[in-house]
Amino acid sequence: MTAAPVRVGTRASNLAQTQTATVVDALAATGLQVRTVPMTSDGDRTRASLASLGGTGVFAANLRRALLAGECDAVVHSLKDLPTTPHPGLRVAATPAREDPRDVLCARDRLTLATLPEGARVGTGSPRRAAQLRTRRPDLQVADIRGNVETRLGLVTAGELDAVVLAAAGLHRVDRAEAITEYLELADWPTAPGQGVLAVEVREEEDRVDLLAALEQVHDRSAWAAVTAERAVLAALEAGCAAPVAAHAVLGTPPAGSSTQSAGAAARGRLSLHAAAYHPTQAQSLHADGTVSLDDGEPSQVATALGQRLAGELLEAGAGEWITPAR
Repeated sequence: MTAAPVRVGTRASNLAQTQTATVVDALAATGLQVRTVPMTSDGDRTRASLASLGGTGVFAANLRRALLAGECDAVVHSLKDLPTTPHPGLRVAATPAREDPRDVLCARDRLTLATLPEGARVGTGSPRRAAQLRTRRPDLQVADIRGNVETRLGLVTAGELDAVVLAAAGLHRVDRAEAITEYLELADWPTAPGQGVLAVEVREEEDRVDLLAALEQVHDRSAWAAVTAERAVLAALEAGCAAPVAAHAVLGTPPAGSSTQSAGAAARGRLSLHAAAYHPTQAQSLHADGTVSLDDGEPSQVATALGQRLAGELLEAGAGEWITPAR
């Protein structure tokens, strides 16, 4: 008897479906029959700011409910939108290879962050990006915006904004890289924990051997080790995914100018992590750095300990006074 197709749940936006298609194609390449199940998330139903919504899990809740109800067999999330606390009855079974984790500026007249005129209006829906803009360019006007990639880019082409800050990964995935006027390098502009990584979630008791075997082939251990450290920072700070917190980890020593490590890198090796917290209203920031060897123990545990250690350093420096606990 032919096995039933694997049903993969996804948000219904163009970006979410494009991201999910990369996972579906990878699973299909292993021989699985796969179909997508588009859904609307709570975060897609409102134009309210992420800060006012609490940010944590607003894009994941409906997908998770459908997965637990048996309406699909797996769901695909942007990992940066996923709460750090495990959801009862569910687990992340795979993190495919990481896309470019950097933020980018998309500005009129091919402007960069340095060449935007004083008082220019720059849009973002991320409290972390807004705080970074205030830190780097306190003279700019930061506008709180929502909407899909095309909506946000349209605010620039229509002249309502001078620029927007977006994720490189999303623009690459929907073939809009031509809109990018500047890549914001990670050394100066660290991004959200998990940015550029997708997470495939399944039921904790999932017993479809074919699905689990296929997910094992899709899983990238380098991406998992890096995001484990990054998300440990967020969890230890008790901050939601919309908090003004950044963390980025890489395995090994990346080449000069490289934004991330190659997808095929081994999970074992040296893991370097940079973490930062930003004041929500003032041009202030705190930073911490650390490196560990993943050969010193079970990789996920070592990565988690590194993230917790750097979060502790940020808290000792006063970051806890800046961060609203996750709701």
